[in-house]
Amino acid sequence: MLAKLIGKFGKGEPRKETPSIMGLRLGASFEVDPLSIRLVLDELTIGSFSPTQIIKAAGVVDLDGTWVYRFYTDDDAWLQVVAEGGNRDEHVVDVKLFHFYDTLEVASEQAWNNMLEREIGGPSYELDGRSYRRVWTAAGTYHNPVHMAEKTYDEDGDHSGTDQFTMLFERELSDQRTESLFLSAEEKLEEGGYLSRCLVLSTGITLTPSQLTIHG
Repeated sequence: MLAKLIGKFGKGEPRKETPSIMGLRLGASFEVDPLSIRLVLDELTIGSFSPTQIIKAAGVVDLDGTWVYRFYTDDDAWLQVVAEGGNRDEHVVDVKLFHFYDTLEVASEQAWNNMLEREIGGPSYELDGRSYRRVWTAAGTYHNPVHMAEKTYDEDGDHSGTDQFTMLFERELSDQRTESLFLSAEEKLEEGGYLSRCLVLSTGITLTPSQLTIHG
């Protein structure tokens, strides 16, 4: 998955400042307290994980007062950091470690519209025999996917932009934590002038500051 993500980058002007927060940045690494994951590993959708991960790409989404940082690693994973009211360390409100589960190509306009309008915003979602409930609330039964425009950078300074239509679900674990399911219907204008579309499924778990050690 990471190789596919990096392969989507277009060649652009190198940029000196790439997404960074909490000491997380391109080329840095971080360690996750292995006990925090292994206590519930048998319950998680992922079968294994690496406690030490190296950041190979970094992305950011600006949601008008909320910043979503994503650091893509060599473990087919990505660490998401959400900051509200500012984009400094003291504004961080949530940290989650996600692993890619699958990527499904969307072949037609009809399938794309049906997915956005009827499928990924329902009150629940089934994956691998597990049932997840939608986190984001709506007045009606269906919640329209939330649009995120992510700018992503690789280690060479090349960057790309992807439109994402997203939805977040979760299910309870035995230790009162939750496993998250993040759905992202992604749309990208390719150099040939056509739109490539896919649905990316990732599962993750929330981390506390004490469970994460960052190495610059």
